[in-house]
Amino acid sequence: MTSADAWRAGLNPQQLAAVEAPDGPVLVLAAAGTGKTRTLTHRVARLVAEGVPPDRILLVTFTNRAAREMLERARGLAGEAVGGLWGGTFHHLANRLLRRHAPKLGYPSDYLILDTADAKQLMKESMASLGFKPRDFVSPEVIRALVSVAVNSRRPLEDLIGERLADSGADPADVLRVAEVYARRKQELGQMDFDDLLVNGLRLLTEVPAVGEGVAWQFRHVLVDEYQDTNPIQAEMMDRVASRHGNLFVVGDDFQSIYGWRGADFRNILSFPERYPRATVVPLTINYRSVPEVLEVANATMREAVHQFPKTMEAVREAYRRPVRVTLWDGQAQARFVVARLRALLREGYRPHEIAVLYRSHFQALETQMELQKEQMPFLMLSGLRFYEQAHIKDVCALPRLLASPRDDLAFRRLLGLLPRVGAKTADTLWTKVGREFNPGSAVDLERLVKALPAAAREIWAPVHEGLAKHAARGGEPDPGGVIETFLDAFYGGFLQRTYDNAPRRLDDIRELVNQSAAFGSGAEFLHMIALQSNLEDAGDVDGGGGPPPVTLSTIHQAKGLEWKAVIVLWLAEGMFPAARSIAESGDDAEERRLFYVAATRAQDELYLCVPRTRRLRDGGVLPLDPSRFVEELPKDTVDRVESGPWNW
Repeated sequence: MTSADAWRAGLNPQQLAAVEAPDGPVLVLAAAGTGKTRTLTHRVARLVAEGVPPDRILLVTFTNRAAREMLERARGLAGEAVGGLWGGTFHHLANRLLRRHAPKLGYPSDYLILDTADAKQLMKESMASLGFKPRDFVSPEVIRALVSVAVNSRRPLEDLIGERLADSGADPADVLRVAEVYARRKQELGQMDFDDLLVNGLRLLTEVPAVGEGVAWQFRHVLVDEYQDTNPIQAEMMDRVASRHGNLFVVGDDFQSIYGWRGADFRNILSFPERYPRATVVPLTINYRSVPEVLEVANATMREAVHQFPKTMEAVREAYRRPVRVTLWDGQAQARFVVARLRALLREGYRPHEIAVLYRSHFQALETQMELQKEQMPFLMLSGLRFYEQAHIKDVCALPRLLASPRDDLAFRRLLGLLPRVGAKTADTLWTKVGREFNPGSAVDLERLVKALPAAAREIWAPVHEGLAKHAARGGEPDPGGVIETFLDAFYGGFLQRTYDNAPRRLDDIRELVNQSAAFGSGAEFLHMIALQSNLEDAGDVDGGGGPPPVTLSTIHQAKGLEWKAVIVLWLAEGMFPAARSIAESGDDAEERRLFYVAATRAQDELYLCVPRTRRLRDGGVLPLDPSRFVEELPKDTVDRVESGPWNW
């Protein structure tokens, strides 16, 4: 084989069909584990080998790391000839165009790109110019997040404000005014945030004919990775860039479109053949990652999908073991099963970093984290901080801490610091005024605090005071879960909406904490557990001494693009996975189904599907759960079934 034909090497017939597809629009439907990166890079190498100048080729993906990897692979196939190729993220492409032509849109060519901290500061200044302070209003981060979603999804900002800040107490009109000032200030200062790069990059292509026509003429071939994750702006940008020569080569998997919440629109990939009726469609279904038994689960799941490009993955690997559906009593039994299965897998020769525990939402890992920490089994969390290290959990635990230890000045300062007009100095003054001791279960202490509060804070605190006073009037030891719930309903729920752009996820965490509090005989026992979990320095972290990587815990969203030899999926029960909120918001289970597909296809060898039958409630009762539709739909011969009682693990 000549060097000119090097791009043919190592391709299966499906990949070769994609790489050799004729000019014109091409849609490559690359199912999980089928070699999409190989296909893209070999397509680039083929174009260069056949004489297409590299600077007439554009390769776009979502991360700089992916772009670098693809360019390196293409260089390995075609040599240094690919050096002139345009490759990078959508934002990188837009920035390169804007550096040349920004004055045509009223920006200086040396415009400043605002990083996250700079954008937050400018939003804060925009709020201040209208007389709003973050502590009394909606946080700059939340307004920025709303603006970003509106831009990337092309949804009216007014609608998003109405949906997501309904319980915040903020006037939607005021939030909209702040966003308008922020947009105006960026233009006046000659600055752009990351969303502006996309918006203004598209404006160049559509509003400035000389630029749009020049770019469309320059790029004879446009290649796009992970096309299922494009938002409307990104999809239109690529349509515009490819409009002159018509050579738009997109690779993606509609089954793996799971980022709708941040603006991705899977309709971009589904509608591709409609927008380009002459498109060549090439499916990649030969899977190199997973054993056939795992693929049977993934295939069966997506056969039930309504909107899709039907495709069935074919295994290259030999048969191994069927996935296991494990029915468990509750979350604690599930956690014990995880520990037992991890130990069994390690005995069988798996290394810790070859195993992952995946879950739909962060709070669903709470009991598993606790069990792993108790058993001193190290783990790495891809999905963020350990449960009790999160700011919102520390916030709501301040009240139970004060109930157990009224002289806990740190808890007092954290609690009062949430209120408007209460900074560090004011909190110190209040601590002195209440006698350096505060018990939220004492009517006397509650009255002393409310009299000491500044007027603005006293008004906000009033519903909390009323709720805590009711707890104090009942006498006896206050229920920590009940106190947290009172605080959440009276104040902290609205605070979450005003402060965090992922308030619903944090609310789920807190409600799970309230439910878990029922497992403890007293508030002191509950707090002892929290302190223990918060101070376990080694159990939840990677060995800092250079030890082997530990077991991975991750949300499924964070796990996309990764793979492990063995995967355990938690909480496959209706309302948990699929998530009730997601179905209520979307009206169907389409994205939840795709999430399950992504979870299953992370597994190379072994897959365990955990199906708890009940969920503990704060009042000590249990909520019966139905098995997830995603496991119920599986043909009986695709999984082995294990039934477990409450204490079997």
